[in-house]
Amino acid sequence: MPSHRSRQLGDFSSKEFKRYLRHLSLPEVGESGQRKLKASRVLVVGAGGLGSPAALYLAAAGVGRLGLVDFDVVDESNLQRQILHGTGGVGTTKVQSAETRLRDLNPYVEVDSLEARLSSENAIEIFEAYDVVVDGSDNFPTRYLANDACVLTGKPYVYGAVFRFEGQASVFGAPGGPCYRCLFQEPPPPGLVPSCAEAGILGAVPGVIGTIQALETLKIILELGETLAGRLLLFDALQLGFRELRLTRDPECSVCGDNPTVTELIDYEEYCGANAVTAAGLEITAAELAEKLESGEGPLLVDVREPYELQICQIEGSMHVPLGSLRSRLAELDTSLEVVTVCHYGIRSLLALEILKGAGFEQVHSLHGGVDAWALEVDPAMERY
Repeated sequence: MPSHRSRQLGDFSSKEFKRYLRHLSLPEVGESGQRKLKASRVLVVGAGGLGSPAALYLAAAGVGRLGLVDFDVVDESNLQRQILHGTGGVGTTKVQSAETRLRDLNPYVEVDSLEARLSSENAIEIFEAYDVVVDGSDNFPTRYLANDACVLTGKPYVYGAVFRFEGQASVFGAPGGPCYRCLFQEPPPPGLVPSCAEAGILGAVPGVIGTIQALETLKIILELGETLAGRLLLFDALQLGFRELRLTRDPECSVCGDNPTVTELIDYEEYCGANAVTAAGLEITAAELAEKLESGEGPLLVDVREPYELQICQIEGSMHVPLGSLRSRLAELDTSLEVVTVCHYGIRSLLALEILKGAGFEQVHSLHGGVDAWALEVDPAMERY
């Protein structure tokens, strides 16, 4: 949990006055505003594509205390967009890498490195130590968790999300304003929305959205202008355009409504159906697949990733059929065979499973967690990405 320092956050040195001179020159900010920033406490959930620009600009602006919660390790494939990290940080935890960078950027900022997975067990305690929560996560369970924890603790929730060439941002949980559940009452079915790892992301897109999240956070702290509360900002990178949707609080909302039914944190993995597919028997774990293959009578592995991904890693003996070509190549597969579809994280392979089932394949499963799970659980020597 975050540790409290004895130093007063509002104290300034002469070097800090010089550092923040461009803020001090703004009548709307000035010395009083800079002191507000230094007295503020901001939590960034996720030190990845969105959390990177958000944390960098918040630290540079002089936020007094910056918390980072993340449990992941820096991978080379992160560096295309996660600008908090560098090549030298590959293999280290993201919070360690981020802390080093942020302390170098602004040594006057206190950095809380929280190397943990945000969960229903720790979210309330973590959130209570901060004034604003910036969500840089990339999955629905964490978004619903962060939203609910913010509503329950009374913290503004600065939301951002990206997908391929698009992004969106808003501020939820403002007094009288909507929360995330007012916009998205229920999570989408598992596997319907691919992750950035599956669908790809243009590296500068999270830079735009994460910077907007930092800007909204600074406006909240400084009480400047009009925030995105009650508005959903939509960004289209290919057209370089922005659109807005007006949002209103739903009085029937299960979390922030007049008679809320969610009054404590729940199991968000279960709520978002993260385990539903496995429970339905459509997936096979890496350990189960390894056992089948070792028996010598293992299933046919159909790898539906793109050719460039196979240059990084591949399960030995698998057949390569890119997802986009699967329907046109069904004749190459025997419907009587037991088939296991494989991709990076297990999203595209579920789509492939549905195609095969629709074509009459009866013995078909998807590898839960994809080649990433295989590398973690079965073959540690396999290159991950």
